[in-house]
Amino acid sequence: MRIAVLGGDGYCGWATALYLSAKGHSVAIVDNFVRRQWDYELGAQTLTPIRPLAQRLKVWRKVSGNAIELFVGDVTEYDFLSSTIQSFEPEAIVHFAEQRSAPYSMIDRKHAVFTQVNNVVGTLNLLFAMREFQPDCHLIKLGTMGEYGTPNIDIEEGYITIEHNGRKDVLPFPKQPGSFYHLSKVHDSHNIMFTCKIWGLRATDLNQGVVYGTMTDEVALDEALINRFDYDDVFGTVLNRFCVQAAIGTPLTVYGKGGQTRGFLDIRDTVRCVEIACQNPAARGEFRVFNQFTEQFSVLDLARMVETAGDKLGLSVQVEHLPDPRVEAEQHYYNAKHSKLIELGLKPHLLSDSLLDSLMNIALKYRDRIDASMMLPQVNWRQPRNERRSRTAEPTAPALEVVAAGKNNGGRSVARKVTGKVRQAASH
Repeated sequence: MRIAVLGGDGYCGWATALYLSAKGHSVAIVDNFVRRQWDYELGAQTLTPIRPLAQRLKVWRKVSGNAIELFVGDVTEYDFLSSTIQSFEPEAIVHFAEQRSAPYSMIDRKHAVFTQVNNVVGTLNLLFAMREFQPDCHLIKLGTMGEYGTPNIDIEEGYITIEHNGRKDVLPFPKQPGSFYHLSKVHDSHNIMFTCKIWGLRATDLNQGVVYGTMTDEVALDEALINRFDYDDVFGTVLNRFCVQAAIGTPLTVYGKGGQTRGFLDIRDTVRCVEIACQNPAARGEFRVFNQFTEQFSVLDLARMVETAGDKLGLSVQVEHLPDPRVEAEQHYYNAKHSKLIELGLKPHLLSDSLLDSLMNIALKYRDRIDASMMLPQVNWRQPRNERRSRTAEPTAPALEVVAAGKNNGGRSVARKVTGKVRQAASH
C-alpha cells in the first residue's frame, strides 16, 4: 500500500513511518521540520539526540533495505500539498502534521492563533486535495481523547445514542476541549465529518491518549534511528517528565491533587493502531472514530509507579504537589470505551515494570542533556499572556529546507522529492 505520513519527522510520525516501511508498504514522509524549530524557539531539546531527517532516512535504507520518500514543505500551503498528493498518489494518508501541544497553544494570543490556523487550515487543505486528486484515498487522522474532556458519564467511541422527547438518534459525542489546541482538533473532526458527508471521502479519526515509550523494533536497529523523548513543560508528557525528574533527583511535579485521569498507550501500540486502520479502511462517506488507548491512569498513579521504579534503581524519589496551571478538574469520573481497535486485532503492550525500567534507564543514560529548568510549568491557562524562556519572540515556520519546495513558472510552490542532502534544521 502507498501510504503518506504527514509529520513523519515527529515523535509518532517517525515511529509510524519506519513501522509501515518495515511491513512492506511504500511510504513517503511529508514534513517541514517545524517541530525542531519549536524546540529552538522554546530553548528546549529532546532528551535523546535525534539526527537530521536526511541522515535518519539514509540509515534506515541501509539497515532495512527499504527507501522512504521525502517531500519537504508545509501542508498549510495548498499548492505544495496538492502537488505532493498528485506526485505520490497515496492510497492512505496518516495525518500527524499538526501542532500537538496544549501548553504551546496557551502561551499567548500568537501561539493560540498559530495553532488553530496551522492545524485547521492544514487539515482543510488536505481534505480539498484528497477530493480533487485522490478521492478514494483513506484519511487516518490523529485526533485526541482530549476532545471529550472529562464528562461525568462514560465516553463512547465517537458517537452516542440520544433519546430526547420521545425521539432517538445517534449523534457525535459531546466535546469539552480543554485548550486552544484541543479546540483545533474538534474543528478538524467537524470538518472531516462534513467532507465525508458531502464528498464521500473516507476517514478514520484516531482519538489517541497520551503516548509513552521511545523504542520500537525498527528504532532499535540503529542508534541513528532513535526517537524523540520530550520532557519539558510544553511538549513533554507527564510520564517522561517524571522519569527525567527521578533520574536527576528532583521531586516529581504533580499538578494539583493528581487525580486527573487519562488514557495512555505504548508507542508500539500507536503504530499498530495506524496499521490496523490502514488495513481496515472506512467505507466511502464514512467518518469513523476509534478511541486509541489501552489503559487509564491518574497523574498520581503514574507518580507512585515511577517512585517504585526509582527505588529499585537506588534512586531517592519524592513527589511534590504544585498548583495546577491548567483549568481542569483535579479529581473526576473517567471511563472511556476503547474496544474497536481491540476487536480489529490490537494486542496491547501494557505499562509494565520492565517498560518503566527502560524509560528510567533512558533518562539516566542521557542525564547530561537534562535541563531541570524546563520542567516547571511556565504556562498558566488563566493568563492571556505567559512569559517563558525562549529564543524567539513568536512562532514561525522554519525558513529552511526550501530545497524541497520548487517554484513553477506561475510562482506557485510545487512538491519535489528530496534526493540530495537536506540541510540540517536549526533546532537540531
